[in-house]
Amino acid sequence: MLYRLAILVAKELMSYLRDPRTRVILIGPPLMQLVIFSFAATLEVRNVDIAVLDQDTGPLSQTFMDRVSAASFVGHIVPVTDVTRLQELIDRREVLLGLRFAPDFSRSIEVGQAAVVQVLIDGRRANAGQITLSYLAVVAAQLGTELHEQRLGVRIADPVLTQHWFNPNLIYQWFIVPGLSGVLAMMIALVVTALSIAREREMGTFDQLLVSPMTPLEIIIGKTIPALIIGAVLASLMIAAAVLLFRVPFSGSFGLLFLSLLLFMLSVVGIGLMVSSVCRTQQQAILGAFMTAVPLILISGFATPVENMPWWLQYAAEANPLKHYLLIIQGSFLKAFPLQEMLANSAPMALIALVTLSVATLFVKSRLQ
Repeated sequence: MLYRLAILVAKELMSYLRDPRTRVILIGPPLMQLVIFSFAATLEVRNVDIAVLDQDTGPLSQTFMDRVSAASFVGHIVPVTDVTRLQELIDRREVLLGLRFAPDFSRSIEVGQAAVVQVLIDGRRANAGQITLSYLAVVAAQLGTELHEQRLGVRIADPVLTQHWFNPNLIYQWFIVPGLSGVLAMMIALVVTALSIAREREMGTFDQLLVSPMTPLEIIIGKTIPALIIGAVLASLMIAAAVLLFRVPFSGSFGLLFLSLLLFMLSVVGIGLMVSSVCRTQQQAILGAFMTAVPLILISGFATPVENMPWWLQYAAEANPLKHYLLIIQGSFLKAFPLQEMLANSAPMALIALVTLSVATLFVKSRLQ
């Protein structure tokens, strides 16, 4: 049995690695995507263009705008003279939002009353608009505190002291890069595995497996090991790039993370083999892999928190190996994930791998009969 498995594994690895173009495709694009996505997939908002209708023209409105224009997230300040022009700039997407100062803005502050700034946000870019609004609220709060201190002559303590654990400076690459390593490794492993049996059928070599002495379980194991090796190597390279290239601090255990990675790859390979066993052509396998990967990514918590999803999607996310692996790898990098948490998220991946590999074995067995 071991000899037959070794032959099948060697044959699978040769089919992936003997072609120089295949080797480049397996190694180059994932690393390139990791670099590109790490800088492109960010929730930070920068270079925001803001239209300003200042009907006050007083010193305090000008002070507020000086603070805003000096902020790092602002690109250009576009002054306008009427509301129509302000709406036109937003309609044409030339600015993200507009600020309107009432004629009594400075006077209201001078007499100790509340002054209001109207903010018009482009709802077509609601997420960026809300983030920019929070930035502006911080600027307004700081200016208001300073003016209040000047009036009272005493320093006012901050009512809320914010401290960000594990990522004090909110460097987005610290939580994007580890997650990307899991997403990209899953995509490669899923596509490679999905093509394995489908490629045999399309090339006509699947008939040779039908007459071979190998059992369905041996075929599944022989197809699993090469994809597991390729996925684990690529994921390890991405983790190394996160530590060495992007300088993401790693505070966990590399050994425990690698064991979790193997379980994650095994569960993904099981899903890929299920897809491959029901597809007859490589084109169907690729489409099936992408059709499977997109929902897995969307409900994994990579882009949006799982807790924000409907209850039925939260239950579906528990059957998603990527969701559990993201918790492990992000926790291993930033917060030294404890052993009990590692086990709590590794157990579902082991169960998913057992179920998917068993179902794939049944599918292959049905094809051999």
